[in-house]
Amino acid sequence: MKLRVSAVQYHLHTIGSFEQFAAQVTSYVRTAEEFESDFVLFPELFTTQLMSIGRGDGSGEALKIGELPQYTRQYKELFQGLARETGMHLIGGTHIIEENGRLYNTAFLFYPDGRIAEQRKLHITPWEVKGWNMAAGDSLQVFDTDKGRIAILVCYDMEFPEIVRMARARGADVIFCPSCTDDRHAFHRVRYTCHARTIENQIYVVATGTVGSLPTVDFMRGNFGQAAIITPNDVPFPPGGLMTAGEINDDMIITGDLDLALLYEVREKGSVTTWRDRRTDLYPDWK
Repeated sequence: MKLRVSAVQYHLHTIGSFEQFAAQVTSYVRTAEEFESDFVLFPELFTTQLMSIGRGDGSGEALKIGELPQYTRQYKELFQGLARETGMHLIGGTHIIEENGRLYNTAFLFYPDGRIAEQRKLHITPWEVKGWNMAAGDSLQVFDTDKGRIAILVCYDMEFPEIVRMARARGADVIFCPSCTDDRHAFHRVRYTCHARTIENQIYVVATGTVGSLPTVDFMRGNFGQAAIITPNDVPFPPGGLMTAGEINDDMIITGDLDLALLYEVREKGSVTTWRDRRTDLYPDWK
């Protein structure tokens, strides 16, 4: 089984309407469609760009995070329509939703047939709690597609090996990681752990982040991002385990082909067989 994936380095900048947001999203999706991609990944928190629209009262003040869920219906309709039109699976980064008075940083998978699935961020960073009072999701999902089984783990989630081990144990061969990091330290924490997870579990990781700036939106003024397609570090994969990567902090999209048969091959007879050789007699096998 082979699948083609694209990852968007989404450029955040101040906009004046939802229509401007929709036009930018559509441009990226149409680009991936021209490459005949099967999956398109957007970054974490890229819909905070909608907060820069403000309230339309001329004050120039951005919306607060608790007001972002007012765009949930339009966001879902936009991505659902594009997935149907293009026949691609769209991973719509993350968007903030509200449920029972709590805010959740939530990734959405839009299927070509119109279905919508979701994965809430499971590990919440200290600044998400302090600055935005964000709540954590409480369950891991894996998603079956006609191109294989995948999981979506959001940014900080990748820094916890247990949750990725659970995804692999449930059959996920590809982890999509939408991310949003504000400086080099945060970026490299996520990037290095993505590489570690591919080695530990002999999986692919597709990651991307936001670039640009939202000067009026709290906590979104600084962004440091780069998309990458990361592989196990073994023959027949690229040395360093990096299939392709974007230019740091540029507005762009990257594309690459994932061959699932190669994963099965290295799990059985690679230079190392980390998935097969895990010591479940010494530590639990998460499921």
